[in-house]
Amino acid sequence: MNDNRTPGSEPIRDARTLGLPKMLILGLQHMFAMFGATVLVPILVQGYGLPLSIQTTLFFAGIGTLFFHVCTRLKVPAFLGSSFAYLGGFSAVAALDAGKYAGMDPAVKLQYACGGIVVAGLLYVVLAAIIKLVGVKKVMRFLPPVVTGPIIILIGLNLAPSAVSNASSCWWLAIVAMAIIIVANIWGKGMIKIIPILLGVVGSYIIAVIANAMGATVVDAAGNVAPLIDFSGVAASAPVGLQPFFTDFTGSIAKFDLTSILVMAPIAIAAMMEHIGDMSAISATVGENFLESPGLHRTLIGDGIATSLAGLFGGPANTTYGENTGVLVLSRVYDPKVVRLAAIYAVVLSFSPAFAAIVNSIPTAIIGGVSFILYGMISAIGVRNVVENRVDFTNSRNLIIAAVILVCGLGFSGGITFSIGEAHVTLTNLAIAAIAGIALNAILPGKDYEFGSDVTEGRSGDFGRY
Repeated sequence: MNDNRTPGSEPIRDARTLGLPKMLILGLQHMFAMFGATVLVPILVQGYGLPLSIQTTLFFAGIGTLFFHVCTRLKVPAFLGSSFAYLGGFSAVAALDAGKYAGMDPAVKLQYACGGIVVAGLLYVVLAAIIKLVGVKKVMRFLPPVVTGPIIILIGLNLAPSAVSNASSCWWLAIVAMAIIIVANIWGKGMIKIIPILLGVVGSYIIAVIANAMGATVVDAAGNVAPLIDFSGVAASAPVGLQPFFTDFTGSIAKFDLTSILVMAPIAIAAMMEHIGDMSAISATVGENFLESPGLHRTLIGDGIATSLAGLFGGPANTTYGENTGVLVLSRVYDPKVVRLAAIYAVVLSFSPAFAAIVNSIPTAIIGGVSFILYGMISAIGVRNVVENRVDFTNSRNLIIAAVILVCGLGFSGGITFSIGEAHVTLTNLAIAAIAGIALNAILPGKDYEFGSDVTEGRSGDFGRY
């Protein structure tokens, strides 16, 4: 049955009442909301020297979202896009040059990084099982904001140098990208405010195309003068084609090594906190407690297995997207079916190498400009996590934990390499910081944090948005 209601008049929980054309458009809106951030992850990882595929990323964002919906009994209107939390891990793996990683081909390094993502995703499943067995409060007491907040701060700070490096290839273009994002996010209305990253990339890319046609150039890493945009890859790409893991399975499937696992897996701590925050935000938006039904353990399993599945076939880790929660607020259409439509759109787009080539032609300076905002926001989100949960830094215990985490994360810039038998194992700075923080929180007396207690008006203290 169709009616004349429009999104925004009252919450709509069954989008079929709007008719199929409006449902399709609503699904398209969700796809645009996730698109900019999702494709930005492989672009950034390629900047680190690892050939992460845009096609694979889109494919597993869609497939992962659909799998998540099955795991959560088709109840939760969440989209799973690429996680920015793991960018620091990709960067660290790309920089590994000891033991077996010395002189290793970047494509093989990516396989090992993806192996670490598989393990990271399985940690979600472990946490879900523990929560099911002993309850969420007993588990979360080991992961308070005084631990997770500084770790999130470090993720952004460790990535900051690459933002400056990329932006320096063409500062004026990077500044244009930043300006568009800032204007859209602060002064934009409606959907404009929801997709500032996408607008920043598309808007600055259009300006770059015009400048390129007028003869604008840049100096590449080798010191040679080159066109602002290189379209050669677009011309050589087919409109329709399979993802890399279909055409080169052995060259895409994840590989496992203790060093890469110890690089990527600890990041799951921050990513799981992000998941819990997003589930709470979606619950508050929709007016249903998804932490109880279908349950936090189910949402964690869906997110974790989707992440492991993506990593297994050469894709990045997934995470629930706050951008799509924003679309729920904007449209007031809470039907998970429209999110599943967005997932199908993402899968369809993933079968176009030409589309991936167009995305790959985005100038490095635009990526640098977007990264300026994005990496800083990651750190700022960590600060917000600490502030919103009112972590008491007059308490010496909390001060010591945060101090040790930050010094470990910034001081051990090259990590620590040691040998176990004939194997060389490297602990990155983020892994060291996470281990130190969790250990100190468990050992030091005087805990002043209780999971689920209200520390800000109207909201549970540990369910802040990430």
